[in-house]
Amino acid sequence: MPRHALIPCLRYKDAPAAIEFLCTAFGFERHAVYVDEADPKIVHHAQLMLDGNMIMLGSDRRSDTKDLFKWKTPEEAGGITMCVCAVIDDPDAHAARARAAGARIIREPYDNQGYPGRAYDVWDSEGNVWNFGSYDPFAA
Repeated sequence: MPRHALIPCLRYKDAPAAIEFLCTAFGFERHAVYVDEADPKIVHHAQLMLDGNMIMLGSDRRSDTKDLFKWKTPEEAGGITMCVCAVIDDPDAHAARARAAGARIIREPYDNQGYPGRAYDVWDSEGNVWNFGSYDPFAA
């Protein structure tokens, strides 16, 4: 498994539901999920994989880290503070899968303006914005 230098980390009010949504709608697979022994609705840390790439997430809850980082969910912030981009082979098929799983599509699949590839934009179950597209920024 490759070692990634940058891994997006997200917080969700209902992390177990978000994990289920990300796996069903976007095709992620569980790599590791650590839940609280006393309350399985609290996810201390989770790692999900999509085509060899990882995201990490956990439950939004009171903690020193939340206070130190001033971490907010999109709902608390009144909008997003970042977008996660994922390189995939077929944005049209991926958007169809996401839609069938109940994802709210922001922009239907489109041809990128001024550079190659196709993409679509979608909210996850708690309002984070994801861009799934075929443009590979590492390609020659």
